[in-house]
Amino acid sequence: MKARRRITISSLGPRPYCSPSGECVPHGAAAVETMKKHWQTWLDIVLPDKPDLIVVPEACDRFPEHTIDERKAYYEYRGDQMRDFFADAAKKNNCYIAYSAARKLDDGTYRNSTQLLDRSGNVAGIYNKNHVVPAETTKGGILAGKDAPVIETDFGRVCMAICFDLNFHEILEKYAVQRPDLIIFSSMYHGGLMQGYWAYHCRSYFVGSIAGAQNNIVNPLGDTVAHSTNYYPWISSSVNLDYQVVHLDENWGKLHEMRKKYGPMVTVYDPGYVGAVLVTSEHESITSEDMIKEFDIELWDHYYDRSMQHRHTPGNMEP
Repeated sequence: MKARRRITISSLGPRPYCSPSGECVPHGAAAVETMKKHWQTWLDIVLPDKPDLIVVPEACDRFPEHTIDERKAYYEYRGDQMRDFFADAAKKNNCYIAYSAARKLDDGTYRNSTQLLDRSGNVAGIYNKNHVVPAETTKGGILAGKDAPVIETDFGRVCMAICFDLNFHEILEKYAVQRPDLIIFSSMYHGGLMQGYWAYHCRSYFVGSIAGAQNNIVNPLGDTVAHSTNYYPWISSSVNLDYQVVHLDENWGKLHEMRKKYGPMVTVYDPGYVGAVLVTSEHESITSEDMIKEFDIELWDHYYDRSMQHRHTPGNMEP
């Protein structure tokens, strides 16, 4: 069953922190405190919107001016201090925060990770970037992750991807079969058309937090429903995760009857040209799943499976 609640998602996409002209690049304790102040400033921008989820970009607490050796020394000193900073913010503001940064494991190796922090400040789940660029390993000692977890939250099922991941079907297919409600994407790279492709292929909402580029929220049919601008590198937008993706074939009349009964308590969003619509419930007690079942409306996934079975039924394919 889909989540029954509307949530507010905030995505922050400032460019990576750079020391103001003439200042020394911070190290040690000064670096950590500088980064905390930097991110507190950005959090303060979206916290008035009372978000349920805040997403920050990949490598959010990295200093671009550091050499590789300086970066590793900073990571060694930083440890989990920045994670704990974001965890404290999540707890104080009763929200989830997706914190994305390099993470050192007990064996001394690194991962490029997004840690999802829950409303109590606890780690709800961790995703390790599956498809690192080669230099991340050869220069930074970062190993590729191997798992594609979907994490249960109080608003739905969430998965995560990082930067270069968006180019690879291997991890996309792992998520597609799990049908998460929301894909969280932290990145230094935008991904362009791949954002909508991932959303459509997984039948999921998609939120992108990209350092220095446009941040987007994309619906499960691949349409952008909110985005940042050149003036404001952040967004806060309301999203209703109580939705179903339906193909129009054999459902036209049923969808019309559903709209006649529920009126403004249901929306049928048509992006055009793909033959599918997004059915969303605005009803306080009746879910989109309930509505679909009531009118015997076939989901796009079920229609796809039925069409594939039809193709491979003996006698239906040319010899």
